[in-house]
Amino acid sequence: MTGARDRRIAVAIHDVEPATFERCALIRDWLEDHGIDRATLLVIPAPDLHPFFQRRPDLAAWLLDCRDRGDAVAQHGFQHRRSGAPRGGGAEFAGLDADATRASIAAGRRVLALAGVDPRGFVAPAYAYTPALRHELATGYEWWATLLRLVGRDRRAVAPALSFRGSPLAVRAGAFASGRLLRLDLHPADFDRPRHVLALEAVLKGAGRRTAVTYDELV
Repeated sequence: MTGARDRRIAVAIHDVEPATFERCALIRDWLEDHGIDRATLLVIPAPDLHPFFQRRPDLAAWLLDCRDRGDAVAQHGFQHRRSGAPRGGGAEFAGLDADATRASIAAGRRVLALAGVDPRGFVAPAYAYTPALRHELATGYEWWATLLRLVGRDRRAVAPALSFRGSPLAVRAGAFASGRLLRLDLHPADFDRPRHVLALEAVLKGAGRRTAVTYDELV
């Protein structure tokens, strides 16, 4: 029989960058108020090809503070979209060969390192992976996440990521039916919609006996 301590919740905040910093900080505080004392922050290293910490040094300081309090900081692509694509559109690594893929993720990791963060994991924007990207991540990171699982060097954690990109009712149903691990994806825009916030509050209330963990801890 699965005990309460074996049931976990892993919350990931996507699209952390200068343009969303204030909203992401509010979301993180809101989660803390609702019992989530650990989360995974997915940082876009260079939106618009500018290192994030040059635009918002306070964002870099906040990330380090969150990390010191138990959060995980992971790399979320490089600039989050293909050059020339509208914000939020396009699979960033589609069409890139192995050399270009390697250069892109290395540049993003270097930006994070310059900000004092050494990410152990990687999440591709929109979970859009290519064979070249999977190959690079398997050798260069301790873990990477897909829509359905977290892939580590020594183990995998299988669980679909629930997202409010679908209907709030579907998220609540998915959370109710989840097994030992509940994965929850949050985006800054989710908090523009009251129905999404109400559904999230219901999910967190139902998950009150679960232990909050980061993706780093899972793999």
